[in-house]
Amino acid sequence: MSVEISKPVPRPGILDIASYVPGKEHAPGVARVYKLSSNETPLGASPKAVEAFKTAADSLGRYPDGQAVELREAIAAVHGLNPANILCGNGSDELLGLLCHVYLGAGDEGIITEHGFLVYKIQIQGAGATPVVVREKDHTVDVDAILAAVTEKTKIVFIANPGNPTGTYVPVSEIRRLQAGLPKHVVLVLDAAYAEYVRRNDYEAGIEVVSSNANVVMTRTFSKAYGLAALRVGWMYAPAEIVDAVNRVRGPFNLNAPAIAAGAAAIRDQAFVQQAVSFNQMWLETLTQALEAIGLKVTPSVANFVLIHFPEIDGKRAADADDLLTSRGYILRAVRSYGFSNALRMSIGPEEANRGVIDALSEFMGHKA
Repeated sequence: MSVEISKPVPRPGILDIASYVPGKEHAPGVARVYKLSSNETPLGASPKAVEAFKTAADSLGRYPDGQAVELREAIAAVHGLNPANILCGNGSDELLGLLCHVYLGAGDEGIITEHGFLVYKIQIQGAGATPVVVREKDHTVDVDAILAAVTEKTKIVFIANPGNPTGTYVPVSEIRRLQAGLPKHVVLVLDAAYAEYVRRNDYEAGIEVVSSNANVVMTRTFSKAYGLAALRVGWMYAPAEIVDAVNRVRGPFNLNAPAIAAGAAAIRDQAFVQQAVSFNQMWLETLTQALEAIGLKVTPSVANFVLIHFPEIDGKRAADADDLLTSRGYILRAVRSYGFSNALRMSIGPEEANRGVIDALSEFMGHKA
């Protein structure tokens, strides 16, 4: 005898997924708010990208190019790639989800690291697979721990490099070692959302590794250094077979026309990007030194944010600092969901915000001049 179901029911596992919660952006009762919780660039977008966006408004009645040819060709020209190996998405988040949709199913496993981007776990679970979380070492991806976690059920491995919210990175030699140790059918996804900011000789975003292997994908975003977070533009560089598979399930018009135009203009304006990167590098060093000088621990970062650890002392914990900073209009990101119960992540902001946070935390730690 069948049982009548009175309402639609999601398939098993969907309601077990914890929804992604973005960084807060409001501080009630504060006249001027500085949002330092989402790793947005304080320099905004290139004026050339803004102009391209405005020009695209003249054709809003027409569907966008479903292949995003202009954007793919611009990306290929800047990075020296074949456009056929590039696929664009509605932010890199969409591409991460499509990869899970294509390569994972019930009974499969996807490996993530303990402080990795929360979207990985969500998309693995959304595909009906099981996320396997491995420990990091000193807040950094541990290649040996990942390889030890591989089973016959493993189908995909996600690496954020640099990591978020840690800001640490894995040298390309370790990435190559990881790829060499994985079964050939396992997809290694290198999420290089913050690659533009890295200034280390032993770092490589993933282009070289993808080019020489059939099971590696690199994802990138225009939401950080390029300042197009509002438009949701991402891309991936992958072997032709993977691009073909993902294209088969991708929405036919997943990028809108203004996003395509602005993205192409943004990536061509590398001079503007370098301004953003230089500004970030200067303040990354200044903030780290200033925060450590007042007694706070900062995880070494190569990205556009710092992970600040607070004392295990009543009145001096991260939650206390968060309350004080918010009351003054400085919104940082609590990272309990990433495994850091007593830390805050701070995006590099405009100069007045960076100095304001330093002053507020100096007072908080009892170092006010």
